[in-house]
Amino acid sequence: MRSVPTLLDIEGLAAWYGEAQILFDLSFTVGRGEAVALVGRNGAGKSTTMKALMGLVRRRARRMAFAGRDIAALPTHEVARLGIGYVPEDRRIFTDLTVAENLDLGRRPGAASLWTDAAIFELFPHLAGLRARAGGSMSGGEQQMLAVARSLVGNPELLILDEPSEGVAPIIVEQMIGALLRLKASGMSFLISEQNSLLCEAICNRAYVMEQGEMRWQGGIDALPAGSDSVGLFTKLK
Repeated sequence: MRSVPTLLDIEGLAAWYGEAQILFDLSFTVGRGEAVALVGRNGAGKSTTMKALMGLVRRRARRMAFAGRDIAALPTHEVARLGIGYVPEDRRIFTDLTVAENLDLGRRPGAASLWTDAAIFELFPHLAGLRARAGGSMSGGEQQMLAVARSLVGNPELLILDEPSEGVAPIIVEQMIGALLRLKASGMSFLISEQNSLLCEAICNRAYVMEQGEMRWQGGIDALPAGSDSVGLFTKLK
């Protein structure tokens, strides 16, 4: 596997909900233009890892660097401004606002976005006909597309996606895979928490397996024993 320059470098990450420690001494990297999967059973700590990166839970680490800059003490909005886009599992779109209004809110005031509406609708043509539709009246898959699109208008270098195929129809998952592959080809980096083997195998270069808040395995995506009882990694699309 060819080496790539490191974009995200995490060493010794721990995180807590209140007094309960959830993550224990996690270390991992994401290279520039690389897609990395976090896999494991529900409750393994994947979502907490993503929240810790964004400063949404109490955290501590020996090193947390993005593009060479220390982010360990930065609040969430400053982490985002540096170029990390985060799409949580529950999407967090504004359900009372239209697609166009959600995209407008994703843009940073005073900052030019590489992602115009035209560019967004070229990447997600399904959204083009829904620009006047309220987010709350859209399907789960359409909301997921909108959540990714809203993150893109902030010009991220790294997209963090938490279970992007959860509750999404297979045909929309296929469209999502196509869009993510185009983004990856353009140089975008990804950290993806996912239990869908089809999406991971299509997008990701490497994977880290988590269990009970610790890293248990890492390696190339082709080496993952999908469906193995020893790690319980993926559930197949039906």
